[in-house]
Amino acid sequence: MKKTLLSLFSIVALIGLVGCSGEADSGATSENSSKADETSATAVSAKVDETAPDFTLTDATGTAHSLSDFKGKYVVLEWINFDCPFVKKHYVEGNMQRLQNKYIDEGAVWLSICSSAPGKQGYFEGEELTSRMEAEEWMGTAYLNDPTGKVGKLYGATNTPHMFVIGPNGELLYAGAIDDTPSTKASDIPTSTNYVVATIDAAMKGDPIETKATAAYGCSVKY
Repeated sequence: MKKTLLSLFSIVALIGLVGCSGEADSGATSENSSKADETSATAVSAKVDETAPDFTLTDATGTAHSLSDFKGKYVVLEWINFDCPFVKKHYVEGNMQRLQNKYIDEGAVWLSICSSAPGKQGYFEGEELTSRMEAEEWMGTAYLNDPTGKVGKLYGATNTPHMFVIGPNGELLYAGAIDDTPSTKASDIPTSTNYVVATIDAAMKGDPIETKATAAYGCSVKY
């Protein structure tokens, strides 16, 4: 059953490559897939049940934020690309914003990270980024640009959205897909199991985390 689910995730992730870019993704699926494989196979320091690697990135105003700034809090890392249909699914319907509000209200930190390279789909900066964040009604703690892809590769982020949950002691609790339904349809959200919700809710209650890692699905990160 697990093999079947992972295969389904892989197939949908590849399908997402075709519709996720306004630039070179059509006809370049193999190239993007190989880049994703390379990212996940090299320089990855983030491992579940181990200390999440620290990093420092700047937001739309140029303010620097380090993961270590939030020691003692739950931290959600969301790899983002507003133009990816898998990401749009959660923003147009308001699901991602609800999660951001919910967990920030409960004392957690939500960091959205864009590892798109300058000139590639999903990359915005300055006023353009600020305007886009407002248009999408983004509600996180900080939206961070990772234009060199250093942090994305450090965490092995291959898709958008690719989600990570870090505990108050700095341990990586979860890494993978946002939920168990690899589709772009907002109508699937209510019937899906959200792994981020399941992880934080269980951890906050002191309960065991049932699923700590899954295969991410969505658009390829535009390194």
